[in-house]
Amino acid sequence: MLTSGKMVGFVLTQDYDRARAFYEGKLSFEFVSLDQFALVMRAGGNQIRIGKVPDFTPLRSTVLGWEVVGIEAVVDWLIERGVEMEKYAWVQDKKRGIWDAPGGAKVAWFKDPDGNVLSVSQH
Repeated sequence: MLTSGKMVGFVLTQDYDRARAFYEGKLSFEFVSLDQFALVMRAGGNQIRIGKVPDFTPLRSTVLGWEVVGIEAVVDWLIERGVEMEKYAWVQDKKRGIWDAPGGAKVAWFKDPDGNVLSVSQH
């Protein structure tokens, strides 16, 4: 049953305007709505509901990720749009922050303005 529906992602923010500026302005997501429950954005066929809370501590692990083709080009596009990639010490590509995983996948991480960890990966 669940495999036939679309997935909806959820993240938290302390500031709707700042979150919208990031997800719409830097990631090119489509604004859907804003009401008393959430800021809703669309990325392709996926929806992300961004809930506002007065205070929270972001997880230290990835909360949302996108599988992409051509990760180097996607990371370059993000950097050109002002997104700062995380540069973990164990990542091989120090310029872009792209990790070559042992199994052949590639992953790069970045954070939204609230510190939520996001990623792009190529498998």
